[in-house]
Amino acid sequence: MTDKELKIKIILVEDDVNLGFLLVDFLESKGFEVKLYRDGLSGLNGFKSNYFDFCILDLMLPKMDGFTLAEKIKELNSDIPVIILSARSLREDKIKGFRIGIDDYITKPFDEEELLYRIMAIMNRIRKGSDTGNNNLTTIGKFRFDLLNQLLIFDNIERRLTIKESKILRLLCNTKNNLVKREEIMIDIWGESDYYTGRSLDVFISKLRSYLKNDPDVIITTIPTVGYILELKNEK
Repeated sequence: MTDKELKIKIILVEDDVNLGFLLVDFLESKGFEVKLYRDGLSGLNGFKSNYFDFCILDLMLPKMDGFTLAEKIKELNSDIPVIILSARSLREDKIKGFRIGIDDYITKPFDEEELLYRIMAIMNRIRKGSDTGNNNLTTIGKFRFDLLNQLLIFDNIERRLTIKESKILRLLCNTKNNLVKREEIMIDIWGESDYYTGRSLDVFISKLRSYLKNDPDVIITTIPTVGYILELKNEK
């Protein structure tokens, strides 16, 4: 994964503290962004309040088991890939997981490199499917936003966005003509919501406004103290 690509954001739900920290360190060393939760309920709440590209779930979790968590996550986002980790190798468990819609079932103990290659195999399969439909390209008025390559294109002129600019624009595009809360953006991008991240967010919003000014029908509207709306007049 290169610096020019958006990091794949992984939610890891694992109650084994040592294994959890080991996997976080390993996956982050490979260029992923990882958020760790230690029980099923906090994992579900974390998934609801943040954006993730990939899920790795332990099966035997406190408060909510991995299968139930996977089902609830799939109800929220049916397309997100899910890997189940389990010390149990029962055929019935694997069948149940695949019926729920998981993408892989890995039995503990496992090799970290094996996990990495399984993640990449799933992501490559998803990307190939996306390429056929060009799902990485979003239209914003007269602009085209290439999320994968962090490009904002106007009249065939390309502007390379930073990682944070791309992530913020992605969040705004996901809810075109609807409100995105400031706190939601800050937690997703910076992992926290405070005065300093708020000021940083204001700077990035100002930059995005300047990038989009060539199309007067594209406006980022501020709702004071609440959030932002990417308004596309031609799509109302």
